[in-house]
Amino acid sequence: MDPELEAFVPLFPRADLTDPVAQRKNFAELATAVPAPDTSGMEVEDHTVPADPDVPVRVYRPHQAQGAVVWLHGGGFVMGDVDTEHPWAARLAATSGAVVISVGYRLAPEHPFPAALDDAYAVLTWTAEHAAALGIDPRRISVGGHSAGGGLAAALALRARDQQGPPIRFQLLNQPELDDRQETWSQRNFTDTPWMNRDKVAASWRHYLGAAPATPYAAPARATDLAGLPPAYVATAELCPNRDEDITYALRLLQARVPVELHQWPGTFHGSQAILSADVSQRQIAELGAVLRRALAE
Repeated sequence: MDPELEAFVPLFPRADLTDPVAQRKNFAELATAVPAPDTSGMEVEDHTVPADPDVPVRVYRPHQAQGAVVWLHGGGFVMGDVDTEHPWAARLAATSGAVVISVGYRLAPEHPFPAALDDAYAVLTWTAEHAAALGIDPRRISVGGHSAGGGLAAALALRARDQQGPPIRFQLLNQPELDDRQETWSQRNFTDTPWMNRDKVAASWRHYLGAAPATPYAAPARATDLAGLPPAYVATAELCPNRDEDITYALRLLQARVPVELHQWPGTFHGSQAILSADVSQRQIAELGAVLRRALAE
């Protein structure tokens, strides 16, 4: 493990999603302890996207931004909201120069699949329909997310392709949660890694799927056809249970002739970019912004 990250491992809470409702408070305290960047160079507004039910979003609009990303927060499908994601959404807007539309999707287990994906799709559609009001080019809308949000972003790209939905320029997938089957080497062997381990991933999928069988829209790794999807950036952490399914998904995208940039970050663990003082975290965060800036450029 990267020594700058290893020093912080004892401070991380035990990975546990047995009681997701109780864990939301701990997650919120941990997430909001991350310093937020200066937002004086952008407009930050809360909106409500009409849907059934309505979906809260927070829009970060840097000056002269023309591209946008519909951004899905992490939290194992059961934790997180636009407030916990504020430090990361604001940082992504600042580093990429893109409009970031942070989605407060419904959480499991109270709202299992497909609630979160339905919310995300409603926001994608709203973004495309309101591109002029948002000041963005409708041809330069991307999707992205971290962890469970990365899995939702991948599912959003699949659904938009299959249903001839709004065109998606790019998908930014950071350590995405893609495969409920947990059959890869990293899922089988990473039983005691910091923050995210095999048992926590398994609990996340149980809460998200409920009694429903897994489909490609729930677990994108199950999709048999990846052709025609938007270009992708996939980032993985070395000591993350999701690592191998993410690398496999990137390879399958390549084999389907989808342009892919894949970055495996050595010595990192799931979510370790929250340790902002570490050099590797600073490089990870800067790269996410730079990748999105390039993808949305003319």
